[in-house]
Amino acid sequence: MLVSVTERTREIGIRMAIGARGFDVLFQFLTEAVMVCFLGGLVGVFFGIGSGLAVSSLAGWRVIFTIPPILIAFGFAFLTGIIFGYLPAKKAAQLDPIEALARD
Repeated sequence: MLVSVTERTREIGIRMAIGARGFDVLFQFLTEAVMVCFLGGLVGVFFGIGSGLAVSSLAGWRVIFTIPPILIAFGFAFLTGIIFGYLPAKKAAQLDPIEALARD
């Protein structure tokens, strides 16, 4: 997310110059971070279930899937998105529009 904020400095400057508040920019980048982590968590859960089923059928082991570990995985994915998305989002929200547009 830090790289995303750095690469999109000009876009942030334009948004803020036409009236976006710091909260709007913060919310945009925080939402982006959480969605990326949500999709990563979703792919991870499907990969884990698929791997468990594959190992189960190949090795003949009995595999039991339960809801709590899946919810914990999604919880950690959201937590990761919020923690590692907040500081870059805050940095983006505090950019001065004039300085952001002057960068190139």
